[in-house]
Amino acid sequence: MKKLLFSALIASSLFACKPETKSSFDLANAKKEIEAANHEISQFMAKGDSVGMASAYSTDGSVMLNNMPSIKGKENLTKIWGGFINTGIGSIELNTLEVWGDENFITEEGLFTIKSKEGAQLDKGKYIVLWKKEDGKWKLHRDMSNSDLPLATK
Repeated sequence: MKKLLFSALIASSLFACKPETKSSFDLANAKKEIEAANHEISQFMAKGDSVGMASAYSTDGSVMLNNMPSIKGKENLTKIWGGFINTGIGSIELNTLEVWGDENFITEEGLFTIKSKEGAQLDKGKYIVLWKKEDGKWKLHRDMSNSDLPLATK
């Protein structure tokens, strides 16, 4: 009986000392998912779909653009993107430069170009997006950008 108890004790000690396994999170694959989400966002813009644009954000997501307060909430996000679409924005090109993070949040650094429906460049610049995994899909959680173009002077 003592031998059986001793063997069980040794076995449980060995399992308790088992080294931790690394997370199966794959940043390279997550980057591909982020790039696919950016492609979807570009498609929403090309279609003039402000509801689709807003759906790319997490439930508590926000966009932080030049010269205005943060925009939060699906209704407000739909309105702001609809307003941009109505001013003549026809496309947005997003180019991911780098991503870092984990299975819950990823930060993306990238470049953007905005064009009119006729194809004229309206703006270009850089962005930082904090992506949040929500219901198994990467969603924009905090979206901040700024222009590379000089300020217009009067």
